[in-house]
Amino acid sequence: MGTDTMETDTMETGTTTEAPPGNVLAHVGRGLEAILMVADEPQSAVRLATALGRPVAEIHAALANLVADYDGVNGSARRGFELREVGGGWRFYVRGEFDDLVRDFVLTQNPTKLTQAALETLAVIAYKQPISRGAIASIRAVNVDSVVRTLLGRGLITEAFTDSETSAIHYATTDLLLSQLGINSLDELPHISPLLSDGADGFWNGLPDAR
Repeated sequence: MGTDTMETDTMETGTTTEAPPGNVLAHVGRGLEAILMVADEPQSAVRLATALGRPVAEIHAALANLVADYDGVNGSARRGFELREVGGGWRFYVRGEFDDLVRDFVLTQNPTKLTQAALETLAVIAYKQPISRGAIASIRAVNVDSVVRTLLGRGLITEAFTDSETSAIHYATTDLLLSQLGINSLDELPHISPLLSDGADGFWNGLPDAR
């Protein structure tokens, strides 16, 4: 919606120049919200600047405005989510005081079964953790963005750490998964190779850490 608004503003003036200076940060802020709303990995200011075609300094200013707005600074309503910089990138997070509420909703109020895609992705993470979303997608040969969000929401996986060079989040399973599976540790997971048709190279094509 932020893009549509900016286009309308420029069309009304009959030019393709940027919006008036007083509205620049507001326009940029809406664009940032749109991108960050669908991003699964923290986005650096440089990457956001490239996506929006704006100077990095302008992106930093717009991000600061959004953080202040969401935090309830200057009389605005404090939101249930926050915008934080983690591992050199920006991303939306649920505020800490609402963690229990969100966890209860996901685990008890929305108890739908996992899809086959979610189960397969969960298996990849369980056997290869810690692993990045890109690596998961490479193994499964499909986009796993929505599935990873589902597993995070269910509390079955967690963000183990963020790579300092690539800003890629690496995921690992949680104790909740162990309790759901009825095991005490990941060492009790069954070996994959015997379950395959040939069993020669294992599920992970002979990688050293294959189970």
